[in-house]
Amino acid sequence: MSTTTDTESTTPQTTTVALRATGHVRDAMETPQQEFTFEGDTLRDLLEEFFDQHPELAEMLIAETEAEASTSGWAKPPENLPGTWHKNPEGEQTKPFARVMVNGKFNEVLDGFDTKISDGDRVSFVYPFIFCC
Repeated sequence: MSTTTDTESTTPQTTTVALRATGHVRDAMETPQQEFTFEGDTLRDLLEEFFDQHPELAEMLIAETEAEASTSGWAKPPENLPGTWHKNPEGEQTKPFARVMVNGKFNEVLDGFDTKISDGDRVSFVYPFIFCC
């Protein structure tokens, strides 16, 4: 017999994370270090809610196409790479040099945008300054 009431089962889960930003994203954010509470428990849930509120930051970080996720000058990888290599699917990648991290790890080495997030986790938007000649 279940003891869950209708109210409990329809109440959405919320998660609160420590949200941090560096580089160009830090400059663009009003508050580059903040707690952020969102409905859900995945990186995708966080990003959707945060970028709904701050679409200009999504434009800085998220690549919509494979071409936006790539840059010229990368070395061609060998045919047989060691270990397990995978890439986030198109539309779920960051722009060159931009990264989204969960607890200090790039989302690409976790479960991409489906990475589970718990209360108190640290999520970072990283887009370093690049200086040239």
